[in-house]
Amino acid sequence: MTTTETTPAVAPPVAAPGRRRSTSTARGERPLRLVVVTTIIVAILTLVAWPIVAALLGSLHDWNPLNDTYRWVGLANYRRLFADPVFWTSSVNTVVFMTGAIIGRVVLGMALAYAVYSRLTRTKTLFRTLFYLPTVTPLVAVAYVWRLMYNPQFGAVNSFLGLDVNWLYDSRFALPAVMVMTIWKDFGFAVILYLAGLYALPADVLEAADVDGAGAWARFRQVIWPMLRPTTLFVVVTSIIGYLQAFVQVFVLTAGGPGDATSLISYLIYQQAFENYNFGYASAAAFVLFIGTAVLTMLWYRAQTGPLRGKAH
Repeated sequence: MTTTETTPAVAPPVAAPGRRRSTSTARGERPLRLVVVTTIIVAILTLVAWPIVAALLGSLHDWNPLNDTYRWVGLANYRRLFADPVFWTSSVNTVVFMTGAIIGRVVLGMALAYAVYSRLTRTKTLFRTLFYLPTVTPLVAVAYVWRLMYNPQFGAVNSFLGLDVNWLYDSRFALPAVMVMTIWKDFGFAVILYLAGLYALPADVLEAADVDGAGAWARFRQVIWPMLRPTTLFVVVTSIIGYLQAFVQVFVLTAGGPGDATSLISYLIYQQAFENYNFGYASAAAFVLFIGTAVLTMLWYRAQTGPLRGKAH
């Protein structure tokens, strides 16, 4: 008697449900990712890369859109720019304005943040709100209010200080007056950042400083301030980028005057482009400002992160 052996059928392997769902989800996300990445690339090319290329090309031409002039002149605009005493005056004013505004913003922001962080301060939320309000207020509105406050006849500044100074029309005080307004407008941003940094400090390090008998000043100078270095780096870098391009406060308060006392590079670009319609010269100044901003930002970043890298290695 012959017995027929039957081989049992083997069921095909079934993929794990989780893996199948993740694969299908990944396939469904690919078109969305492609759209998002493409949109970002197009936005960067349109809003960042193309203006830089247009400014570079425009700086090499005699460019006046009113009479439809776009004639190649090579580096003539740059030679004229570097020989222009107004450009060098504006450059010095820009560096002085940037330096003073950054120092004021960092010092005032850190001091007020540390005061709010202190255990002696109550109603911390109220102070955070009050300090941040100027930051979210439109710059044009703030500039017009400060213009009234600086008025030599009925302004609040002279009334409060008991002085008789024409702040915006005296070459000795015009640029410092613009700097004070800018610091008041922007210090709240630094306060919020420094508060975030203070609340993120490791408690064990601060407790160790207290155990070692460090006083309040030694605790701040040797422990807190070095640990807030990344926050300071961010505040200073963003301030460099912003203050090198400052324009609205000068336009509203002084219009670059008296004389060239408050003329910044950004205001010089505005005058050449939209008052004199010399877009080639303005493009050369804008490209020089772009290079200067990049160089200063890189130098400050390397100066602040270089020692940290050395210690890490």
